[in-house]
Amino acid sequence: MILKLLLIIAVIYIVYIMFFKQKSVVKSNTKTKRKKRSVEADEMVECQQCGVYVEISEAILSNGKYYCSNECLKEAK
Repeated sequence: MILKLLLIIAVIYIVYIMFFKQKSVVKSNTKTKRKKRSVEADEMVECQQCGVYVEISEAILSNGKYYCSNECLKEAK
């Protein structure tokens, strides 16, 4: 009788781990991915010369204005 009860408890525990624990791990992974995406997403700025939008990390800053390339920067000067 006790052996059957322990076996049932073990099966219930295994099912719990397989279905419910995995969901919590997946949820925590999606939360960290969302945080990474928001950190990776840069602000877009407009080139003062040609009007093309580029990410701030790729833009060239000169005299407080953003440019998309060296060519636009040279044309502005």
